[in-house]
Amino acid sequence: MRAEFTVTRGAFRLDVRIAADDVVAVMGPNGSGKSTLLDVLAGLVRPDAGRVEIGGRDVTALPPHQRRVGLLAQDPLLFPHLTALANVAFGPRARGLPDPHAAARRWLAEVDAAHLADRRPRALSGGQAQRVAIARALAAEPDLLLLDEPFAALDVDAAPALRGLLRRVLRGRAAVIVTHDPLDALALADRVIVIEDGRVVEQGATRAVLSRPRTAFTARVAGLNLIPGIAQPDGLHTDGRVIAGTVDAEPGEPAVAVFRPADVAVYTEPVHGSPRNVFATTVTALEPHGDLIRVRTPELAADLTAAAVADLALEPGAAVYLSVKATEVTVHAATG
Repeated sequence: MRAEFTVTRGAFRLDVRIAADDVVAVMGPNGSGKSTLLDVLAGLVRPDAGRVEIGGRDVTALPPHQRRVGLLAQDPLLFPHLTALANVAFGPRARGLPDPHAAARRWLAEVDAAHLADRRPRALSGGQAQRVAIARALAAEPDLLLLDEPFAALDVDAAPALRGLLRRVLRGRAAVIVTHDPLDALALADRVIVIEDGRVVEQGATRAVLSRPRTAFTARVAGLNLIPGIAQPDGLHTDGRVIAGTVDAEPGEPAVAVFRPADVAVYTEPVHGSPRNVFATTVTALEPHGDLIRVRTPELAADLTAAAVADLALEPGAAVYLSVKATEVTVHAATG
């Protein structure tokens, strides 16, 4: 799949290419263009210029029903008057595929929902309805599957099972997943594309992008600290100071220093001793983060145990010193 187009919704120009067996996660802040990308691929928005190719066909001028594109939204959007079986059979029948009911039964079995065939949507739980929606999207044999925050409407207990299901049924298929959750990207996607202000600012293998973010948004999604500046042989130069770390960037080019909140130590007194990067700052918030407490400041975050937070008597407004060893900091090129 290839899409290169412009849209009048602001300065929006994308060139996105997806292999026939690629699953790509699209991430970005609200208003960045993720929904516009899906709308153009689905045929709901006509681009002002450019072209969209899916399955080797130029579909730029084709209406949605002729594109062979499947859509899985946040809500299942099942036809309320049809059984699960009839819902799934709708796509194959509309495409003129042979024996749509046999295809529907096969796909319901594939998503572990064969026992739901005779139920109507009102008799399904959220997770069950989304399983049926997945079967319906795939039963029409689309060249491309679009998924828009597919787990956003599910409770936390249903999402993990659906994630595992999608990982299995998407294998070998072309799909685009819009998500805010890095877990979705890591579990499902081969590649990640990050969009900001209508342009691609980062893309690459999922783990590579999330472990070496080049923008503040990607770092926030990945749960990492990121400081922008200029790379020099001795570290990152920013705001009149040097942040020491392992430098993997050309001297003089825009770069970012990246490190994990778990590698940040917190003190209430000035830090002395071995060479470290130290930041004098103020606590702005304390947030639960799994078994830890995430200590937020205006620029950075640190992860501490609840006992450590209590021992330090941390609370919003407290003055603190954050310290991170140079060995835990990586400096690499920023997005151009």
